[in-house]
Amino acid sequence: MDTLAYLHLAETYETSVSSEQENIADSDLCYPELNWIPERRGAFMLFISCAFGISSLGWANPAQALKKGEKNSQVASLQQKLQAAGYFKQAVTGYFGPVTEAAVIQFQKANGLKADGVVGSQTLAALEFGSPTATPSSAAKTKPSVTTAKKSPSPSSQVILQRGDLSYEVMSLQRKLQATGYFEQPITGDFNAATEAAVIKFQKAHGLVGSGIVDTRTLTALESGASINTSASSQPTTPAVVNAPKLRSPNTSPNTSLLRRGDINSQIKFIQQQLQASGYFEQSITGSFDAATEVAVVKFQKAHGLIADGIVGPKTLAAMKSKFIKSASPTSQPTRQNSVVLDKSKQLKTPIKEQTPPAPKANSIKFASDPTQPTNQPPQLENPPKEKTQAASASEDDFTQPTIESSQLETSVPKDNISKTTPSHLSKMTLTKVISGKISPKSVVHSGNGLFFAQNMMYNHTITVYNRQHKLVKVIPDKVDLSKFGYSKFKGNYQGAPVEASFSQDGKYAWISNYQMYGPGFNNPGSDKCNPSQKTDKSFLYRINTDTLEIDHVVQVGSVPKFVATSNDERLVLVSNWCSWDLSVVDTAKNREIKRIQLGPYPRGIAIDAASNKAYIAVMGSYDIAKVDLKNFSVKWLKNIGNAPRHLNIDPTGNYLYASLNGEGKIAKINLQQGKLIDKVSTGNAPRSMVLSDDGQRLYVVNYGDNTISKIRTNDMKVVQKITVGANPIGITYDPQTREVWVACYSGNIMVFQD
Repeated sequence: MDTLAYLHLAETYETSVSSEQENIADSDLCYPELNWIPERRGAFMLFISCAFGISSLGWANPAQALKKGEKNSQVASLQQKLQAAGYFKQAVTGYFGPVTEAAVIQFQKANGLKADGVVGSQTLAALEFGSPTATPSSAAKTKPSVTTAKKSPSPSSQVILQRGDLSYEVMSLQRKLQATGYFEQPITGDFNAATEAAVIKFQKAHGLVGSGIVDTRTLTALESGASINTSASSQPTTPAVVNAPKLRSPNTSPNTSLLRRGDINSQIKFIQQQLQASGYFEQSITGSFDAATEVAVVKFQKAHGLIADGIVGPKTLAAMKSKFIKSASPTSQPTRQNSVVLDKSKQLKTPIKEQTPPAPKANSIKFASDPTQPTNQPPQLENPPKEKTQAASASEDDFTQPTIESSQLETSVPKDNISKTTPSHLSKMTLTKVISGKISPKSVVHSGNGLFFAQNMMYNHTITVYNRQHKLVKVIPDKVDLSKFGYSKFKGNYQGAPVEASFSQDGKYAWISNYQMYGPGFNNPGSDKCNPSQKTDKSFLYRINTDTLEIDHVVQVGSVPKFVATSNDERLVLVSNWCSWDLSVVDTAKNREIKRIQLGPYPRGIAIDAASNKAYIAVMGSYDIAKVDLKNFSVKWLKNIGNAPRHLNIDPTGNYLYASLNGEGKIAKINLQQGKLIDKVSTGNAPRSMVLSDDGQRLYVVNYGDNTISKIRTNDMKVVQKITVGANPIGITYDPQTREVWVACYSGNIMVFQD
């Protein structure tokens, strides 16, 4: 949970003192339960329809209705529906707290139902289908939707995309709007306020209802670029429920003339055949519009002067069917690129500005008389919640966690031919694989021996392990019997919440930090807003044998352990404890914690030098980086490096330290011999994790706030490439053998790039 910014991707969530914190751990509030987000598959849709039909019968009995205090998957589904209807602007937690109750009451009042805050069959039916008793005027008075005051599209014109959506389809929409001159922001896949404004502007210019909602008429106009003649019949007669939940199966398109990634039908077989015959598509004919098909469509569109959005509309389909296809050979086109790579012309000219309070002056960051003791009030580093609190507070993760389309599951993109003579820092990264499934990766880490560990926190309670062929090797559950490892007071199985991983130099062991533990005896869990005086629960470090892929040892450490690092001599494992504001030192021979070093508010990233003599720890609630002597555990400081240092990398020569400055949107380069900051470069909104190439020439950074990764040439600290990725990129790792960069997107996938 790494954000101090509360970056609201959908721009519809509100921060409030009232939050769903009653009888539920704070960590459950930070993130929707991803495994309950609907997959857009026909079979799943049928299952959901049946499930709601059965459940609505059961809920007819008041004793079986949903009400305050409950926590289950039905509540998660309810919150999603309230979100879609515009009444619930918090994260989906599956817990029915006071905020959910207030949203239900508001919905019930707007729809003429008994406003008791209890969800029975009538309330559920109204959420599913729209209440017959609700009038547009009454709903308009109370409904907090961002589109309430706007005219809705005609009922005959199906809603396809609207504000709050986040998907590759929105990326395509933004590219269309860019191409027609209505959208000047970066391509993010997030249907935010700027996208909505661009849609309204386009609609008004083309004689459409300026609703900001993309229906079939709007999409057709964007595809054709022609104004649509509006008539009385095309105007809405009865406002539709514009925020009703919409689940579209990828097996059918909303309009048969519009085919896009995720669709599966016979028309796509024809498209693939045409692309194959023209030399744009080299894969087998499957009838599935996958990533490789999208790439081929983009190339075809570019070659034929069409809008290169990867969607097959009337013009693209006509060009494919025509006997007079332009003689534009694929070989004459530029090197193949994936559609998510930003053109230089489309990159941000001015970085997104974070709406943050003025940063504290560097010299104002002062500790108590002892510099290693925490202060009571660390600086507010980014956009804090509007809460009245005197305790130290910071947050590491955005409460908004949108999902990526399920059609991205296990898709492949053909690799470019990489020139052996091209310097690695000049080559272009290309997407080769998207791995998805039941994951919510907080981090992904390469073992050095061809295994990749993804830590899926408490949202899936797993560590998923992959090989170099991008195949899932094993799903390791985070359940453990602590009593078997010497912690006798904890009886039975407990669950963790895997955050980060570090490997021994020989790759034999992986050390996994757990955000918190779940089970009897853990009653005061830490959170992203905490301080040592709260005496929150200690957590555990797991050790996994990479031969058996089983947990073979556990070590108790501090509260909310985040980053973990192993020394090259394999003598020590260091763990930064977010809530106890200290560093755990674990002796690997004794398999226990031997030292606890106080550092101050919110220690995070760790880098250990090659000689295993010095460790550097980013203290995120400050401008400083701690320098710990691993022989005597004394602490010195690199002062005034930048606002909210989060992640650290040391180059192979040991001369330079790189730090991501989450509060500035920059990467800092530090000369370790001189102990001085020598350069900074802006990479994007909220840079988080980083990884260096084995030769130290390239630094890869994930920018959590704008859904991008940046590639930096380290000798002059220039950003040489910036790529749009899935929502909430949070972790990154590098494999020197394959020259692949693996990116963990918190929203539910891992994207693999060839460099």
